[in-house]
Amino acid sequence: MTRLASFWSGLGGEPALVPRVSAVERPGVLSSRLPVREFAGACVGVCALAAAELAARRTGGGGIPAVRVDDGAVATAFVSERHLRTDGRAAEGFAPLSRFWRTADGWVRTHANYPHHRARLLSALGTPEDPEAVAAALAGRSAREVEEAVTAAGGLAVALRTPEEWAAHEQAAAVARLPLVERARLDSRPAREFVAVDGGDPLLPAAGLRVLDLTRVIAGPVATRTLALLGADVLRLDPPRLPELPDQHADTGFGKRSALLDLASDRERFEELLAGADVVVTGYRPGALDRFGLSVEALAERRPGVVVAQLSAWGATGPWAGRRGFDSLVQVATGIARVEGGRDRPGALPAQALDHGTGYLLAAGVLRALSDQAEAGGSRLVRVALARTAEELTASGSGEAVPGGEVPATPWLAERDSPLGRLRYALSPVAFEGGPRDWARPPGAWGADAARWL
Repeated sequence: MTRLASFWSGLGGEPALVPRVSAVERPGVLSSRLPVREFAGACVGVCALAAAELAARRTGGGGIPAVRVDDGAVATAFVSERHLRTDGRAAEGFAPLSRFWRTADGWVRTHANYPHHRARLLSALGTPEDPEAVAAALAGRSAREVEEAVTAAGGLAVALRTPEEWAAHEQAAAVARLPLVERARLDSRPAREFVAVDGGDPLLPAAGLRVLDLTRVIAGPVATRTLALLGADVLRLDPPRLPELPDQHADTGFGKRSALLDLASDRERFEELLAGADVVVTGYRPGALDRFGLSVEALAERRPGVVVAQLSAWGATGPWAGRRGFDSLVQVATGIARVEGGRDRPGALPAQALDHGTGYLLAAGVLRALSDQAEAGGSRLVRVALARTAEELTASGSGEAVPGGEVPATPWLAERDSPLGRLRYALSPVAFEGGPRDWARPPGAWGADAARWL
């Protein structure tokens, strides 16, 4: 519980509430050299505790519901994409050009799951869409050279670094100055008041909350998926010309509605949505949405009392702040891939733990901001970064990987019909006494919902 207590303290939580959390430990799950199992449990634990705290507040006080963190549920949820089945079909994994490649002096990892990222990668390398041609082009260049060339073209490639090399990097220094979850009160304006919810079963601490979800990929959608579980009306907005990967949308779309909106041409509709929102969650690169009036300051000015939650790959400051990034690439840059790999080849964590862990931390930050607002009002900022999460994971050092245990995922899987077909999916690991077990609605088709509040 030491790590959980530290995370809870960083979120501004009352230390006396930590004993409300109990754990079911299963040492064989999420086997790795780094303490992924303990780290993942702490991320989920503080999220569940923040939910329980808000639930007690919204039902008029009383004791904080007991929180239970089961390593089996956590491990299942942290690889939810692997458990997803749509009419019996398994979800697609990384694209063929999203992988490690040998270079003249080491290794580089690329990310090309999205068509526009794949096109930029191939343009930077000057090769056709052929793995053998890409391998040949990369073999004759240094890893750092590839990193810079692909990044300059708007693509994604990161050179493999050791933990020591990353520690000496200017971006690592910028990240080290950040708290794990950055929290700030932006003004003294009153927050929107919530009507107390019934204390029946299930207890929904976020009932009545309206969340604008401007996130993509895993970490941000995991955070908003969790808020949806807890009763929030989560409306995800995507640009019409930037489709989400279907399986990714299905895995992280539970409980939400999905709409299309062009921020450049439909500002009036967005302003209507913002006026009714309580929380705005963004997952684009720092500054990328500022031209649409979506900076923290602009949002707080136009929607007093809002909670603004921001996620980035590399942090909001430093030379890499504006770079694109994904969990797999952050693992490579920060030395995690070197630690988890063997003598001759880099490795990876047993799950996209930076994404999932950061998602639960972001949701916890939002829930704690709502509790703080009930006491002192004020628009709030919550900010997290995958690279800062990576630093937290690696801070405890590494050791020999614990052999994987046989823990069936079945108790933490469910099935239901949906507009996408018959789904098998992982249940949320966020569990507290009287809380929800499953989402109220399955995911629907991407962009199929109206851009309006319920």
